[in-house]
Amino acid sequence: MKLIDTVKLSFSVLRANKARSFLTSLGIIIGIAAVIIIMSVGAGAQSLIVNQLNSVGTNLVAILPGAADENGPPASVFGIVLTTLKYEDAVAIKNEVANVTAISSYNTGVGTASYLSNTYDVTYYGVMSQYLLVEDTDVANGRFFTAEEEKSNARVAVIGYQVWQDLFEGNDPLGQKIKIKKESFEVIGIMKERGTAGFQNQDDIVLLPVSTVQNLILGVGHINFIRVKILGSENIDRAVDDIKFLLRDRHNIRTEKEDDFSVRNTVDAIAALKTITNALRFFLAAIAAISLIVGGVGVMNIMLAAVNDRIREIGLRKAVGAKQSNLMIQFLSESIVVTFFGGIIGIIIGGAFSTLVAIIANYLGYDWDLVVSPSSIIMGVVVALVVGLVFGIYPAQKAAKLDPISALRYE
Repeated sequence: MKLIDTVKLSFSVLRANKARSFLTSLGIIIGIAAVIIIMSVGAGAQSLIVNQLNSVGTNLVAILPGAADENGPPASVFGIVLTTLKYEDAVAIKNEVANVTAISSYNTGVGTASYLSNTYDVTYYGVMSQYLLVEDTDVANGRFFTAEEEKSNARVAVIGYQVWQDLFEGNDPLGQKIKIKKESFEVIGIMKERGTAGFQNQDDIVLLPVSTVQNLILGVGHINFIRVKILGSENIDRAVDDIKFLLRDRHNIRTEKEDDFSVRNTVDAIAALKTITNALRFFLAAIAAISLIVGGVGVMNIMLAAVNDRIREIGLRKAVGAKQSNLMIQFLSESIVVTFFGGIIGIIIGGAFSTLVAIIANYLGYDWDLVVSPSSIIMGVVVALVVGLVFGIYPAQKAAKLDPISALRYE
Protein backbone atom coordinates (compact mmCIF):
# COMPACT_ATOMS: atom_id res chain seq x y z
CA MET A 1 0.00 0.00 0.00
CA LYS A 2 2.85 2.40 0.74
CA LEU A 3 4.00 2.27 -2.89
CA ILE A 4 0.44 2.90 -4.12
CA ASP A 5 0.11 5.83 -1.74
CA THR A 6 3.43 7.22 -2.98
CA VAL A 7 2.28 7.01 -6.60
CA LYS A 8 -1.05 8.66 -5.72
CA LEU A 9 0.79 11.47 -3.98
CA SER A 10 3.02 11.89 -7.03
CA PHE A 11 -0.06 12.27 -9.22
CA SER A 12 -1.54 14.89 -6.92
CA VAL A 13 1.73 16.88 -6.88
CA LEU A 14 2.04 16.74 -10.68
CA ARG A 15 -1.60 17.77 -11.16
CA ALA A 16 -1.05 20.73 -8.89
CA ASN A 17 1.81 21.90 -11.13
CA LYS A 18 0.50 21.05 -14.61
CA ALA A 19 2.63 23.55 -16.52
CA ARG A 20 5.81 22.44 -14.80
CA SER A 21 4.91 18.78 -15.30
CA PHE A 22 4.33 19.33 -19.00
CA LEU A 23 7.62 21.19 -19.44
CA THR A 24 9.39 18.44 -17.51
CA SER A 25 8.06 15.75 -19.85
CA LEU A 26 8.40 17.78 -23.09
CA GLY A 27 11.95 16.64 -23.81
CA ILE A 28 10.95 13.02 -23.23
CA ILE A 29 7.90 13.42 -25.50
CA ILE A 30 10.03 14.81 -28.32
CA GLY A 31 12.77 12.20 -27.89
CA ILE A 32 10.46 9.18 -27.77
CA ALA A 33 8.36 10.50 -30.68
CA ALA A 34 11.52 11.05 -32.76
CA VAL A 35 12.77 7.52 -32.13
CA ILE A 36 9.36 5.97 -32.97
CA ILE A 37 9.04 8.07 -36.14
CA ILE A 38 12.54 7.27 -37.37
CA MET A 39 12.15 3.54 -36.72
CA SER A 40 8.70 3.41 -38.31
CA VAL A 41 9.40 5.63 -41.31
CA GLY A 42 12.71 3.81 -41.83
CA ALA A 43 10.91 0.46 -41.82
CA GLY A 44 8.31 1.87 -44.22
CA ALA A 45 11.01 3.10 -46.59
CA GLN A 46 12.67 -0.29 -46.38
CA SER A 47 9.38 -1.98 -47.22
CA LEU A 48 8.99 0.33 -50.21
CA ILE A 49 12.39 -0.70 -51.58
CA VAL A 50 11.82 -4.39 -50.90
CA ASN A 51 8.30 -4.32 -52.38
CA GLN A 52 9.61 -2.59 -55.49
CA LEU A 53 12.29 -5.25 -55.95
CA ASN A 54 9.78 -8.04 -55.28
CA SER A 55 7.47 -6.53 -57.89
CA VAL A 56 10.21 -7.02 -60.47
CA GLY A 57 10.48 -10.70 -59.53
CA THR A 58 12.61 -12.79 -57.20
CA ASN A 59 13.71 -15.24 -59.91
CA LEU A 60 15.43 -12.58 -62.01
CA VAL A 61 19.13 -12.15 -62.67
CA ALA A 62 20.45 -8.77 -63.73
CA ILE A 63 23.64 -8.31 -65.75
CA LEU A 64 25.24 -4.88 -65.79
CA PRO A 65 28.34 -3.59 -67.56
CA GLY A 66 31.42 -3.01 -65.43
CA ALA A 67 33.01 -5.01 -62.66
CA ALA A 68 32.00 -4.65 -59.02
CA ASP A 69 32.86 -6.00 -55.61
CA GLU A 70 30.40 -8.64 -54.40
CA ASN A 71 29.07 -6.21 -51.79
CA GLY A 72 29.09 -3.09 -53.95
CA PRO A 73 27.31 -1.79 -57.06
CA PRO A 74 28.93 -1.66 -60.50
CA ALA A 75 30.07 1.67 -61.90
CA SER A 76 27.13 1.83 -64.32
CA VAL A 77 24.78 2.36 -61.35
CA PHE A 78 26.44 5.76 -60.80
CA GLY A 79 25.76 6.91 -64.35
CA ILE A 80 29.15 5.97 -65.82
CA VAL A 81 28.65 4.82 -69.42
CA LEU A 82 30.25 1.43 -70.09
CA THR A 83 30.05 -0.36 -73.41
CA THR A 84 31.13 -3.88 -72.47
CA LEU A 85 27.71 -5.57 -72.87
CA LYS A 86 26.32 -6.29 -76.32
CA TYR A 87 22.99 -7.47 -77.70
CA GLU A 88 24.77 -10.63 -78.87
CA ASP A 89 25.64 -11.42 -75.23
CA ALA A 90 21.93 -11.57 -74.42
CA VAL A 91 21.26 -13.82 -77.41
CA ALA A 92 24.08 -16.16 -76.36
CA ILE A 93 22.74 -16.39 -72.79
CA LYS A 94 19.28 -17.17 -74.14
CA ASN A 95 20.60 -19.97 -76.35
CA GLU A 96 23.35 -21.49 -74.20
CA VAL A 97 22.46 -21.15 -70.49
CA ALA A 98 20.20 -23.79 -68.97
CA ASN A 99 16.99 -22.91 -67.09
CA VAL A 100 16.63 -19.52 -68.80
CA THR A 101 12.92 -19.05 -69.51
CA ALA A 102 13.07 -15.49 -70.88
CA ILE A 103 15.59 -12.72 -71.47
CA SER A 104 15.67 -9.11 -72.57
CA SER A 105 18.42 -6.59 -73.11
CA TYR A 106 17.66 -2.93 -72.40
CA ASN A 107 18.69 0.37 -73.95
CA THR A 108 17.10 3.41 -72.33
CA GLY A 109 16.65 7.06 -73.10
CA VAL A 110 14.34 9.98 -72.45
CA GLY A 111 12.57 12.12 -74.98
CA THR A 112 9.33 13.72 -76.06
CA ALA A 113 6.73 11.63 -77.84
CA SER A 114 4.37 13.57 -80.10
CA TYR A 115 1.13 12.81 -81.91
CA LEU A 116 -0.46 15.59 -83.95
CA SER A 117 -0.36 18.59 -81.58
CA ASN A 118 -0.04 16.53 -78.39
CA THR A 119 3.31 15.88 -76.68
CA TYR A 120 4.33 13.80 -73.69
CA ASP A 121 7.71 13.30 -72.00
CA VAL A 122 8.54 9.59 -71.91
CA THR A 123 11.25 7.11 -71.07
CA TYR A 124 11.77 4.87 -74.07
CA TYR A 125 13.23 1.39 -73.88
CA GLY A 126 14.83 -0.73 -76.55
CA VAL A 127 13.94 -4.28 -75.52
CA MET A 128 13.71 -7.80 -76.88
CA SER A 129 10.57 -9.67 -77.87
CA GLN A 130 10.54 -11.66 -74.60
CA TYR A 131 10.15 -8.48 -72.54
CA LEU A 132 6.59 -9.39 -71.53
CA LEU A 133 7.77 -12.70 -70.05
CA VAL A 134 10.70 -11.11 -68.23
CA GLU A 135 8.59 -8.34 -66.71
CA ASP A 136 5.57 -10.61 -66.10
CA THR A 137 3.17 -8.23 -67.81
CA ASP A 138 1.05 -8.06 -70.96
CA VAL A 139 -0.51 -5.76 -73.51
CA ALA A 140 -4.01 -4.48 -72.86
CA ASN A 141 -4.77 -3.94 -76.54
CA GLY A 142 -2.98 -4.77 -79.78
CA ARG A 143 0.20 -6.84 -79.80
CA PHE A 144 3.88 -6.82 -78.86
CA PHE A 145 6.60 -6.84 -81.50
CA THR A 146 8.05 -10.11 -82.77
CA ALA A 147 11.56 -11.55 -82.71
CA GLU A 148 11.95 -10.59 -86.38
CA GLU A 149 10.99 -6.97 -85.62
CA GLU A 150 13.39 -7.01 -82.66
CA LYS A 151 16.33 -7.56 -85.04
CA SER A 152 15.31 -5.55 -88.11
CA ASN A 153 15.07 -1.88 -87.05
CA ALA A 154 11.27 -2.13 -87.26
CA ARG A 155 9.56 1.23 -86.69
CA VAL A 156 6.94 -0.11 -84.28
CA ALA A 157 6.10 0.98 -80.74
CA VAL A 158 4.15 -0.33 -77.76
CA ILE A 159 3.06 2.53 -75.51
CA GLY A 160 2.35 2.68 -71.79
CA TYR A 161 -1.14 3.21 -70.45
CA GLN A 162 -0.57 6.84 -69.41
CA VAL A 163 1.10 7.67 -72.73
CA TRP A 164 -2.02 6.44 -74.48
CA GLN A 165 -4.27 8.53 -72.23
CA ASP A 166 -2.27 11.76 -72.67
CA LEU A 167 -1.13 11.52 -76.30
CA PHE A 168 -4.28 10.03 -77.78
CA GLU A 169 -6.77 11.28 -75.16
CA GLY A 170 -8.24 7.80 -74.87
CA ASN A 171 -8.80 7.35 -78.63
CA ASP A 172 -7.67 4.20 -80.45
CA PRO A 173 -3.92 4.58 -81.14
CA LEU A 174 -3.36 1.33 -83.04
CA GLY A 175 -1.98 1.98 -86.50
CA GLN A 176 -1.28 5.65 -85.70
CA LYS A 177 2.21 7.20 -85.90
CA ILE A 178 4.06 8.87 -83.05
CA LYS A 179 7.38 10.70 -83.23
CA ILE A 180 10.36 10.32 -80.91
CA LYS A 181 13.65 12.09 -81.70
CA LYS A 182 12.25 13.03 -85.15
CA GLU A 183 11.70 9.35 -86.00
CA SER A 184 8.20 8.00 -86.71
CA PHE A 185 6.87 4.76 -85.20
CA GLU A 186 3.62 2.89 -85.71
CA VAL A 187 1.76 2.11 -82.49
CA ILE A 188 0.99 -1.61 -82.45
CA GLY A 189 0.04 -2.09 -78.79
CA ILE A 190 -0.93 -0.57 -75.45
CA MET A 191 0.56 -1.96 -72.25
CA LYS A 192 -1.77 -2.80 -69.40
CA GLU A 193 -1.78 -0.35 -66.50
CA ARG A 194 1.06 -1.24 -64.10
CA GLY A 195 1.86 1.77 -61.94
CA THR A 196 5.30 1.94 -60.36
CA ALA A 197 7.54 -1.14 -60.48
CA GLY A 198 11.29 -1.26 -60.03
CA PHE A 199 11.30 2.47 -59.13
CA GLN A 200 10.00 3.37 -62.60
CA ASN A 201 6.49 4.45 -63.59
CA GLN A 202 5.68 1.72 -66.08
CA ASP A 203 2.78 3.67 -67.56
CA ASP A 204 4.98 6.53 -68.83
CA ILE A 205 7.16 4.41 -71.11
CA VAL A 206 7.41 3.57 -74.80
CA LEU A 207 8.79 0.16 -75.78
CA LEU A 208 10.67 -0.21 -79.05
CA PRO A 209 12.71 -3.03 -80.64
CA VAL A 210 16.27 -2.98 -79.32
CA SER A 211 17.78 -2.68 -82.80
CA THR A 212 15.57 0.33 -83.53
CA VAL A 213 16.74 2.20 -80.44
CA GLN A 214 20.39 1.32 -80.98
CA ASN A 215 20.56 2.18 -84.67
CA LEU A 216 17.89 4.82 -85.32
CA ILE A 217 17.72 6.78 -82.04
CA LEU A 218 20.85 6.39 -79.92
CA GLY A 219 23.42 5.32 -82.49
CA VAL A 220 25.19 2.91 -80.14
CA GLY A 221 26.38 -0.68 -80.33
CA HIS A 222 26.14 -1.57 -76.65
CA ILE A 223 23.29 -2.22 -74.23
CA ASN A 224 22.65 -0.77 -70.77
CA PHE A 225 21.76 -4.00 -68.96
CA ILE A 226 20.20 -7.45 -69.32
CA ARG A 227 17.49 -9.16 -67.30
CA VAL A 228 17.18 -12.93 -67.28
CA LYS A 229 14.26 -14.91 -65.87
CA ILE A 230 15.28 -18.25 -64.38
CA LEU A 231 13.12 -21.34 -64.02
CA GLY A 232 12.74 -21.64 -60.23
CA SER A 233 14.74 -19.90 -57.52
CA GLU A 234 16.64 -23.13 -56.83
CA ASN A 235 18.37 -22.77 -60.22
CA ILE A 236 19.53 -19.18 -59.75
CA ASP A 237 22.99 -19.90 -58.33
CA ARG A 238 23.76 -22.37 -61.11
CA ALA A 239 22.48 -19.93 -63.74
CA VAL A 240 24.61 -17.09 -62.33
CA ASP A 241 27.73 -19.25 -62.52
CA ASP A 242 26.90 -20.35 -66.07
CA ILE A 243 26.30 -16.75 -67.19
CA LYS A 244 29.62 -15.63 -65.73
CA PHE A 245 31.45 -18.51 -67.44
CA LEU A 246 29.78 -17.75 -70.78
CA LEU A 247 30.48 -14.00 -70.68
CA ARG A 248 34.12 -14.53 -69.69
CA ASP A 249 34.50 -16.81 -72.65
CA ARG A 250 32.82 -14.33 -75.01
CA HIS A 251 34.82 -11.37 -73.68
CA ASN A 252 38.15 -13.26 -73.65
CA ILE A 253 38.47 -12.92 -69.87
CA ARG A 254 40.74 -15.36 -68.09
CA THR A 255 40.25 -14.54 -64.40
CA GLU A 256 37.45 -13.21 -62.23
CA LYS A 257 39.49 -10.07 -61.46
CA GLU A 258 39.31 -9.08 -65.13
CA ASP A 259 35.49 -9.21 -65.31
CA ASP A 260 33.95 -6.32 -67.28
CA PHE A 261 30.42 -7.18 -66.15
CA SER A 262 28.47 -7.79 -62.94
CA VAL A 263 25.83 -10.44 -62.32
CA ARG A 264 23.31 -9.92 -59.54
CA ASN A 265 20.15 -11.74 -58.51
CA THR A 266 17.15 -10.10 -56.88
CA VAL A 267 17.28 -12.18 -53.69
CA ASP A 268 20.85 -11.09 -52.93
CA ALA A 269 19.99 -7.49 -53.76
CA ILE A 270 17.07 -7.54 -51.31
CA ALA A 271 19.22 -9.07 -48.55
CA ALA A 272 21.97 -6.48 -49.08
CA LEU A 273 19.50 -3.60 -49.07
CA LYS A 274 17.88 -4.86 -45.86
CA THR A 275 21.27 -4.97 -44.16
CA ILE A 276 22.12 -1.44 -45.27
CA THR A 277 18.73 0.07 -44.41
CA ASN A 278 18.61 -1.65 -41.01
CA ALA A 279 22.01 -0.22 -40.12
CA LEU A 280 20.90 3.23 -41.29
CA ARG A 281 17.65 3.04 -39.30
CA PHE A 282 19.37 2.15 -36.04
CA PHE A 283 22.07 4.77 -36.62
CA LEU A 284 19.44 7.49 -37.09
CA ALA A 285 17.46 6.21 -34.10
CA ALA A 286 20.61 6.42 -31.98
CA ILE A 287 21.09 10.03 -33.04
CA ALA A 288 17.45 10.80 -32.20
CA ALA A 289 17.93 9.13 -28.82
CA ILE A 290 20.43 11.86 -27.91
CA SER A 291 17.43 14.13 -27.46
CA LEU A 292 16.36 11.79 -24.64
CA ILE A 293 19.55 12.66 -22.78
CA VAL A 294 18.72 16.34 -23.23
CA GLY A 295 15.22 15.61 -22.00
CA GLY A 296 16.64 13.75 -19.02
CA VAL A 297 18.79 16.74 -18.08
CA GLY A 298 15.65 18.88 -18.27
CA VAL A 299 13.87 16.47 -15.94
CA MET A 300 16.73 16.69 -13.46
CA ASN A 301 16.83 20.50 -13.55
CA ILE A 302 13.10 20.91 -13.04
CA MET A 303 13.05 18.29 -10.28
CA LEU A 304 15.87 20.19 -8.54
CA ALA A 305 13.76 23.33 -8.79
CA ALA A 306 10.83 21.38 -7.33
CA VAL A 307 13.02 20.30 -4.39
CA ASN A 308 13.95 23.94 -3.70
CA ASP A 309 10.30 24.97 -3.86
CA ARG A 310 9.27 22.23 -1.39
CA ILE A 311 12.06 22.53 1.19
CA ARG A 312 9.64 23.44 4.00
CA GLU A 313 7.40 20.50 3.05
CA ILE A 314 10.41 18.17 3.15
CA GLY A 315 11.47 19.53 6.54
CA LEU A 316 7.95 19.07 7.91
CA ARG A 317 7.76 15.47 6.67
CA LYS A 318 11.13 14.68 8.21
CA ALA A 319 10.07 16.31 11.48
CA VAL A 320 7.07 13.99 11.73
CA GLY A 321 9.15 10.87 11.07
CA ALA A 322 9.66 10.51 7.32
CA LYS A 323 12.83 8.59 6.53
CA GLN A 324 15.36 9.41 3.83
CA SER A 325 14.20 6.34 1.91
CA ASN A 326 10.60 7.65 1.97
CA LEU A 327 11.66 10.97 0.44
CA MET A 328 13.92 9.24 -2.08
CA ILE A 329 11.05 7.05 -3.23
CA GLN A 330 8.69 10.04 -3.31
CA PHE A 331 10.81 12.19 -5.61
CA LEU A 332 11.92 9.24 -7.74
CA SER A 333 8.27 8.31 -8.12
CA GLU A 334 7.42 11.82 -9.35
CA SER A 335 10.30 11.75 -11.83
CA ILE A 336 9.37 8.31 -13.17
CA VAL A 337 5.65 9.14 -13.42
CA VAL A 338 6.29 12.33 -15.40
CA THR A 339 8.71 10.62 -17.81
CA PHE A 340 6.40 7.61 -18.13
CA PHE A 341 3.50 9.76 -19.25
CA GLY A 342 5.85 11.74 -21.46
CA GLY A 343 6.88 8.45 -23.08
CA ILE A 344 3.24 7.43 -23.62
CA ILE A 345 2.44 10.76 -25.26
CA GLY A 346 5.61 10.49 -27.38
CA ILE A 347 4.60 7.02 -28.54
CA ILE A 348 1.11 8.26 -29.48
CA ILE A 349 2.53 11.24 -31.40
CA GLY A 350 5.18 9.11 -33.11
CA GLY A 351 2.65 6.44 -34.06
CA ALA A 352 0.17 9.03 -35.36
CA PHE A 353 2.83 10.76 -37.48
CA SER A 354 4.08 7.43 -38.85
CA THR A 355 0.51 6.45 -39.75
CA LEU A 356 0.01 9.77 -41.53
CA VAL A 357 3.22 9.26 -43.55
CA ALA A 358 2.09 5.75 -44.55
CA ILE A 359 -1.37 6.98 -45.58
CA ILE A 360 0.08 9.80 -47.70
CA ALA A 361 2.68 7.49 -49.30
CA ASN A 362 0.01 4.91 -50.22
CA TYR A 363 -2.28 7.66 -51.50
CA LEU A 364 0.54 8.78 -53.82
CA GLY A 365 0.79 5.22 -55.14
CA TYR A 366 3.79 3.91 -53.21
CA ASP A 367 3.72 0.40 -51.75
CA TRP A 368 4.54 1.62 -48.23
CA ASP A 369 3.93 -0.57 -45.17
CA LEU A 370 3.00 0.94 -41.80
CA VAL A 371 5.42 -0.59 -39.30
CA VAL A 372 5.05 0.42 -35.65
CA SER A 373 6.32 -2.70 -33.93
CA PRO A 374 5.35 -3.70 -30.37
CA SER A 375 9.07 -3.91 -29.58
CA SER A 376 9.56 -0.22 -30.42
CA ILE A 377 6.59 0.71 -28.19
CA ILE A 378 7.92 -1.39 -25.31
CA MET A 379 11.36 0.08 -25.84
CA GLY A 380 9.89 3.59 -25.72
CA VAL A 381 8.18 2.93 -22.39
CA VAL A 382 11.25 1.27 -20.88
CA VAL A 383 13.55 4.09 -22.03
CA ALA A 384 11.20 6.69 -20.54
CA LEU A 385 11.18 4.86 -17.19
CA VAL A 386 14.97 4.49 -17.21
CA VAL A 387 15.44 8.19 -18.00
CA GLY A 388 13.10 9.11 -15.14
CA LEU A 389 14.97 6.82 -12.76
CA VAL A 390 18.50 7.86 -13.75
CA PHE A 391 17.92 11.59 -13.90
CA GLY A 392 15.66 11.61 -10.86
CA ILE A 393 18.23 10.09 -8.51
CA TYR A 394 20.23 13.26 -7.84
CA PRO A 395 17.20 15.49 -7.01
CA ALA A 396 15.78 12.68 -4.86
CA GLN A 397 19.06 12.34 -2.98
CA LYS A 398 19.23 16.09 -2.43
CA ALA A 399 15.71 16.09 -1.00
CA ALA A 400 16.41 13.08 1.22
CA LYS A 401 19.59 14.58 2.69
CA LEU A 402 18.11 17.94 3.70
CA ASP A 403 18.47 18.79 7.38
CA PRO A 404 14.92 19.04 8.82
CA ILE A 405 15.71 21.99 11.14
CA SER A 406 17.34 24.00 8.34
CA ALA A 407 14.48 23.06 6.02
CA LEU A 408 11.84 24.29 8.47
CA ARG A 409 13.71 27.62 8.87
CA TYR A 410 14.01 28.02 5.07
CA GLU A 411 12.27 31.14 3.74
